[in-house]
Amino acid sequence: MSRKIKPSQGRLLISEPALRDFYFSRSIVLLVEHTAEEGTFGLIINKPINLKLNEVVKDFPQNEFPLYLGGPVHPERLFYLHTLGEQLPGSIHVFGNIYWGGDIQRLMEMIDLNMVSRNQVKFFIGYSGWDAGQLNKEMEEKSWIVTQATARGVLSNNPKDMWGNILKKLGNDYAIWANFPADPILN
Repeated sequence: MSRKIKPSQGRLLISEPALRDFYFSRSIVLLVEHTAEEGTFGLIINKPINLKLNEVVKDFPQNEFPLYLGGPVHPERLFYLHTLGEQLPGSIHVFGNIYWGGDIQRLMEMIDLNMVSRNQVKFFIGYSGWDAGQLNKEMEEKSWIVTQATARGVLSNNPKDMWGNILKKLGNDYAIWANFPADPILN
């Protein structure tokens, strides 16, 4: 059951089914930055929280954008992925047409003017981070598998079945994981 894809910017980490961590159980993490020297920065893309963006971020324009739990690091900070590219000065290219960050004031203006839709931007509170070498250690422990990301998948607003669906697409070895009970003790 070994996959040869290595962690790198723009790829997805898929947690193995027995990972019991509050943040990472059945999670999908987009690797936004990954270097051997500096470590890894990622955002969990399939864990919405029951709050809207303007309920959490002061002075943000009224909107219906969902808010996601990006990870356990800096839960007081806002992060965002988008397809707006150069329309948001300071954006950093991740892969394909996916960018992160950029001029928040410009983004707020665009949202206020209804120039941005829910399928163009995804907001996160906190992020997932690994020190140099830490993610490799977790990979050796088989806590994660790595697969290719798609822009459509990353910005999907239907996270409920995302983890299982990605595993099923990876083939029979991983499709078994998709059917693994969330709590094996209750099975």
